[in-house]
Amino acid sequence: MSRHRLTESAREVLTTWDPPDRGQAALRRLYRDHLDDRPDDGWARSSPGRHLTASAMIISAAGDQVLLTLHRKIGRWLQTGGHLEPGDRDLPSAALREATEESGLADLRLGPLLLLSRHQVVCGPATPTFHLDLQFLAVADEVTPAVVSDESDDVRWFACDQLPEVDDSVRQLVAAARVAVADR
Repeated sequence: MSRHRLTESAREVLTTWDPPDRGQAALRRLYRDHLDDRPDDGWARSSPGRHLTASAMIISAAGDQVLLTLHRKIGRWLQTGGHLEPGDRDLPSAALREATEESGLADLRLGPLLLLSRHQVVCGPATPTFHLDLQFLAVADEVTPAVVSDESDDVRWFACDQLPEVDDSVRQLVAAARVAVADR
């Protein structure tokens, strides 16, 4: 069985990560099973029905502000992130690439995997299609203005206790990022 380097990277990240609860442990099993079933392309958007993605919750070094992007297609405030590309070296570098591209911030420090999120999307060759997102921490030493990318309608810093309208998954990711920064 052949395995792509992004599959190997994802397996390593998932194996070394300590899930914070049973729900996250169940998602990790789902992700690993998916990679067993699709070792060559489970990370690619051409993978039918589901594929891995990588995202990053950008947080200030003080842990009091997060950077969110108003996603153009979805119309919701989210963390930065997106599809893996064949040229990506590994999952962490893919998450950092997405964070840099979508924020315009060049001096981000990537931290650990925080959470996993499985969500239905409109993309790929099959319906329904699910993103199996690996959500990393990214720390900005300074809160500097962000640049709006082609994928966003807006990119903005928010106080962690004054978020715009976001869903529970984003709130949970912000909370996990705050804990991770406080523990550093």
